[in-house]
Amino acid sequence: MFELLGIPPQALFGQLLLGLINGSFYALLSLGLAVIFGLLNIINFTHGAQYMMGAFVAWMLLHYLGIGYWWALVIVPVAVGLTGIVLERLMISRLYHLDHLYGLLLTFGLALIIQGLFRNQYGISGEAYSIPSQLVGAQNLGFMFLPNYRLWVIAVSAAVCLGTWFVIEKTRLGAYLRAATENPVLVGAFGINVPRLVTLTYGFGVGLAALAGVLAAPIYSVNPNMGADLIIVVFAVVVIGGMGSILGAIVTGFGLGLIEGLTRVFYPEGSAVVIFVIMAIVLLVKPAGLFGRTA
Repeated sequence: MFELLGIPPQALFGQLLLGLINGSFYALLSLGLAVIFGLLNIINFTHGAQYMMGAFVAWMLLHYLGIGYWWALVIVPVAVGLTGIVLERLMISRLYHLDHLYGLLLTFGLALIIQGLFRNQYGISGEAYSIPSQLVGAQNLGFMFLPNYRLWVIAVSAAVCLGTWFVIEKTRLGAYLRAATENPVLVGAFGINVPRLVTLTYGFGVGLAALAGVLAAPIYSVNPNMGADLIIVVFAVVVIGGMGSILGAIVTGFGLGLIEGLTRVFYPEGSAVVIFVIMAIVLLVKPAGLFGRTA
């Protein structure tokens, strides 16, 4: 069928794989944004810089301390998440009762500061981060070779996304988080420390961005601009899925990655803007997003 259209199957499946990999990062990053906005009502523009920090901290652990990839998967989200907790306590917590614009401006400024510090220290040429030896190689599927590391990234992203959705939507902890956004005074009356819950939620969202950075480090060059190049697309994904919708972030992230991959096959010139075209259409038809709820 595809050969009749002049498209080799290898090219089609290769672009679909690339789209699924991009979708994995879209889903993981938009999930962190959705968690922070849905539960804290803050538009976190620092998310791209925190994704970049995750990649750089993994690189620094390897080159300065000899700590490899597997430990970085555990250490980096915790370390970067802790920096997020500090930012939340010192700055962001002061803006919860103000308009969304103030939080966006603050986090945008913080993103510029973080990127500037890393750019001054490491330049913009980028640093290489090698794939762990256990994940080197590829699987022969007959019609194409599937790199082991790419398969690992897709599997980890899907597992983390689904696990986060389950915790927030199906567990008592998730019920407390959702209730704290609706009526923090009532939740506090049950003996729950709402400010601590909010702080840990923000740290968790930042940790998701850092985890995505570790996963991305062996695929992309580790450089200070990697978050800035991605965050606009991720915000579009969140808007399409519905601001604050956990399920919307996951489904839309993976789905738009695949659509982007298909666009590269059938209309390469439109691959850079297809997500934004979809965002415009969705906002015209359903302003709250595909999975969003109207106020």
